[in-house]
Amino acid sequence: MVDIPTIDLTPIRRDPASVAAASVAGQLREACHGPGFAYLTGHDVDPDVEKELWAVSRAFFDLPDDERQALAIGNSPAFRGYTILGDERTGGVSDWRDQLDLGPEQAAPAPDAQPPWLRLRGPNQWPTSLPRMQATVTTWMDQMEVLGLTALRALAIGLGQPSDRFDHGFEPNSDAHVKIIRYPSPHGDTDTGQGVGLHHDSGLLTFILQDDVGGLQVQLGDRLVDVEPIDGAYVMNLGEMLQTATSGYLRATPHRVQSPPAGRQRLSIAYFFNPRFESRFDPVSLPPKLAAEAPGAGQGMFDDPVYTLFGENNLKIRLRSHPDVATRHYTDVANRPGQFGD
Repeated sequence: MVDIPTIDLTPIRRDPASVAAASVAGQLREACHGPGFAYLTGHDVDPDVEKELWAVSRAFFDLPDDERQALAIGNSPAFRGYTILGDERTGGVSDWRDQLDLGPEQAAPAPDAQPPWLRLRGPNQWPTSLPRMQATVTTWMDQMEVLGLTALRALAIGLGQPSDRFDHGFEPNSDAHVKIIRYPSPHGDTDTGQGVGLHHDSGLLTFILQDDVGGLQVQLGDRLVDVEPIDGAYVMNLGEMLQTATSGYLRATPHRVQSPPAGRQRLSIAYFFNPRFESRFDPVSLPPKLAAEAPGAGQGMFDDPVYTLFGENNLKIRLRSHPDVATRHYTDVANRPGQFGD
């Protein structure tokens, strides 16, 4: 039995109405109902763009500390910028990684904008000494949005829905988010091995581009299964909003990253295919056969609500992960968990 299946998207990209495309949609549904993770090939993301993305990502982490720290995420109500080693938390424990968070280039709203999740939009912080980085990341994000829509439409078909069932969340565009992440080698006797702690994602779909080091693990039952890098494939997993909308039929599977071996570092680039913050993901009416296999929506790791409004759900996770940003830019909500407005 293969723990994490590999799915070739080529048929559904070429002819979404074909018999072969329907087969792909079924495979994707089963992967998202089972392990909640899949390798995707045939995605049509330009390998030359990926190569340049890796190059600028490595160049970013090679910059002097002060250049990276000048882009501190604490500067940005939109949670865009650089997080230094150990400053992000999962399960209350510091993650041993540093990263650059990015999103669509947007105008900043008023500092006191209401509802507060509107502040999640804003400009990125780009390193001035890497002028090619913005164009490279933007080109890759444009291609990833096409991949995200392809996968989401295939999943809709697999669930017995019209292919455009979820398209409303991405019109006229999305509020996608990107993390360019470095996991350094262990840092001494007190190292916990936690690159990032066990968690599940908050949105719809996540696509992960890994280097060859490994360390990503998925919790399947009582096992932690390695998600080994496969050249040319993206790792895809689901967020809690799709799990909730399908009464648990689709799985937002807990996963983590272990620190790399001594003397090595790991790079990964995560694309969170998120809808517009104004989007609601109400319950999906599943065909009876699928509904009978849905265990219920209450499958989350954390004892807090899953909001149908994406902006509320996203802000909930951001405030928990980055208390420095919460303290600086969200004093009106940071002390009132779960009350983000509508």
